[in-house]
Amino acid sequence: MAPVKIENSDEASPSDGPGAKECITTVLKGLESIAPLVRSVEENPEPISTEVQGTIPSWLHGNLLRNGPGKFEFGNTHYNHWFDGMAMLHNFRIENGQVTYHSRFLQSDVYKKNSERDRIMVSEFGTLAMPDPCKNFFQRFLSRFEMIQSTDNASVNFVKYKGDYYVSTETNFMHRVDPESLESLEKVDWSKFIAVNGATAHPHYDPDGTSYNMGNSYGSKGALYNIISVPPEKADTKDTLQGAKVLCSIIPADKSHPSYYHSFAMSENYVVFIEQPIKMDLLKIVTCKLRGKALSDGIYWDPSQETVFHLVDKQTGQVSSVKYHTKALSVFHQINAFEEGGFLMLDMCCSDNGEAINNYLIQNLRKSGDALDEVYNTLCRAFPRRFVLPLNVTSDTPTGQNLNTRPSSQATCVKTSKDKVVCQHEDLHGDDLHEYGGLEFPQINYSRCNTRPYRYFYGCGFRHLVGDSLLKMDLQDKTFKVWYQKGFYPSEPVFVPSPDAVEEDDGVILSVILTPSEDKGTFLLVLDARTYEELGRANVPVNIPYGFHGTFNATA
Repeated sequence: MAPVKIENSDEASPSDGPGAKECITTVLKGLESIAPLVRSVEENPEPISTEVQGTIPSWLHGNLLRNGPGKFEFGNTHYNHWFDGMAMLHNFRIENGQVTYHSRFLQSDVYKKNSERDRIMVSEFGTLAMPDPCKNFFQRFLSRFEMIQSTDNASVNFVKYKGDYYVSTETNFMHRVDPESLESLEKVDWSKFIAVNGATAHPHYDPDGTSYNMGNSYGSKGALYNIISVPPEKADTKDTLQGAKVLCSIIPADKSHPSYYHSFAMSENYVVFIEQPIKMDLLKIVTCKLRGKALSDGIYWDPSQETVFHLVDKQTGQVSSVKYHTKALSVFHQINAFEEGGFLMLDMCCSDNGEAINNYLIQNLRKSGDALDEVYNTLCRAFPRRFVLPLNVTSDTPTGQNLNTRPSSQATCVKTSKDKVVCQHEDLHGDDLHEYGGLEFPQINYSRCNTRPYRYFYGCGFRHLVGDSLLKMDLQDKTFKVWYQKGFYPSEPVFVPSPDAVEEDDGVILSVILTPSEDKGTFLLVLDARTYEELGRANVPVNIPYGFHGTFNATA
């Protein structure tokens, strides 16, 4: 790949410790337009055959399920933010070395309302729905004083509770779906079961099937962060989230300005909540309709605040009185977390600036030429980092010295007062990762390695506003393998273990590859996870917008 210039926007301050970096930006010129990847498409509810090149392993049976936006306008109204588009569900059905593809729009209430009126009727994250022109002036005026209703446009991920598949966003609504047909079966409201106003689209799972998640609640005294657990089994066939409970609630540093979070981390015994300086101004959010602003107007980055890690005991719900602090950073996705030798290792994809969430406007993604380069070159890159948190901090623990005794670990953790430990990360990569624009959309061999020590993780390199390479990171020596072809844009890699797996990386990587410069050039890529060499691809004669997350549903 062509060399790139790496710029640090500021010098590292001495207090950040050795090796600390400020916002890392990759300066590139002549980026290819990816506007076709953020265009509306038609659904394909009937299975489409694909042309297979190479070989898809015969043991691979199941559905690669993908979720993301597929429609960005209704009539002459259009969405502003990438997160706003209507959820489109995709199924790549793999069986006996062959692949079929079909897709459906999620039949959410929002989608139905918008379709019926051929205009945007319900506000989304970055788009404020304008008052209904069919109402009279007085009715339109009064409508500005109404609270924005929660969307059920579940466009972020496929998740699993009690053996059923759901599609999820970050509001209180999910939809249970059939993983084969992709048909919408039932709308489910978290708030009917527990006192939360939403939940993330990134739950974690214990080996017994117990699910954990997080969601905020809002009351007269401000916001609370809530840790949620959902039992592994149904009480009856109609069961959805029955038995869900709030394990504990954490009080924000500022109740009227809680942190935004997209996900959380989990080890064998702890849930780890990362309270980051991406903040939500609740007054701005509740008045956004009155002010004629989208909900996203109430979210901002405050680099003057530290990031705080909160540990919660999964069995007792007890929140640790010890708080682990680090400098301001932003995180969307964790890689893994595990306990070893009295420490909790927390691995995450981190950026030193949290303003990116408001930069993913559709108009930015559709830019070209110098304007597109400028958008990319001002964004802070995300890199994989490890924080080492000492678990046995007591009144006898000495202050002012590095408590990290793990051999060959460069991370530091220093007790500074009774219940405060200041942490400095270590990089999980070498400088050569800069050439690939950092890493996001991390994945591991989840069934084998989640909450346990591990060696490999997978992700997308970001030499563009969306992923443009597939990376395999080796923690043993911080090297990586790459799949890259110019003009091809891969989705989040999904690891599927082989049935006779011995090693951690025995299996395949699945990724959907999009080609903005080639009409209907989409294909499903299958890589050998160990060698990272291509085994096969299934060419799908359709155009698909760039999506967010998904999962593999193995079948017999």
